[in-house]
Amino acid sequence: MGSSETPAKTALAVGAHPDDIEFMSAGTLLLLKQAGYDIHMWSVANGCCGTRDLDRDEIVELRARESADSAREAGATLHAPVTDDMEVLYRPDLVARAASLVRRVRPEIILLPAPDDYMEDHANTSRVVVAGAFARGMPNFHSEPPAEPWYGEVTLYHAMPHGLTDGLGGVVRPGWYVDVGPVLEQKARMLACHASQGRWLSASQAPGSPVDTMKEMCERAGRMSGAFEFAEGFRRHSHLGYCEPGADPLARELGDRCLVDDEYLRTLGSG
Repeated sequence: MGSSETPAKTALAVGAHPDDIEFMSAGTLLLLKQAGYDIHMWSVANGCCGTRDLDRDEIVELRARESADSAREAGATLHAPVTDDMEVLYRPDLVARAASLVRRVRPEIILLPAPDDYMEDHANTSRVVVAGAFARGMPNFHSEPPAEPWYGEVTLYHAMPHGLTDGLGGVVRPGWYVDVGPVLEQKARMLACHASQGRWLSASQAPGSPVDTMKEMCERAGRMSGAFEFAEGFRRHSHLGYCEPGADPLARELGDRCLVDDEYLRTLGSG
């Protein structure tokens, strides 16, 4: 990337709403914390629509407290949301927010949602963060709040879509599997901090415990890996504009806890 900067050991996990990170990528974030990374969490939207009982200001305040509790459990720095639910669109102002955060945090690794998730806020968060990371080193791109351009390398890993299927129901197979068994209970405690969402998800999408749903998805991903009992899955974004070809800090740092599917790489023409 033409920079002599040494990448900081910093990782940023991004979700559309409070609790998205906890569902799909918190285990990997916790393992990176154990590997010596400074970890950061950012929900783009404030969770204002995740209720049938509370008014907007009440649920936003509640979900902010829940997010703070989860970040405290993880030992992560929490960054505030910047928009309402159902308003996560590919908008210049949100790209400017994402670029500013990337410039200030300077993450070597970004964990972000799947681009083909079932829910538009999730997919649009993916697109916004991809663009913001791309613009990190563009001096003529105005970030909000203003931040100096950063020319370091960043590798982006897309988490699995919720339910492990795309919006049309097709099974999504990851190329990277992370063994989250050793941190599964801490990941569950993070998700349990979002108690308000147990009621909302049961009423709006599926009955049952969000923690049980999360563990079931990790178990399914573990079976897909053929190696781990519980896993989180990821697909790596193209290196173009972000990092050197073949950059893979997730595998480098997590070692035996990270399995790269060679067959997946071959289907991309990369193996």
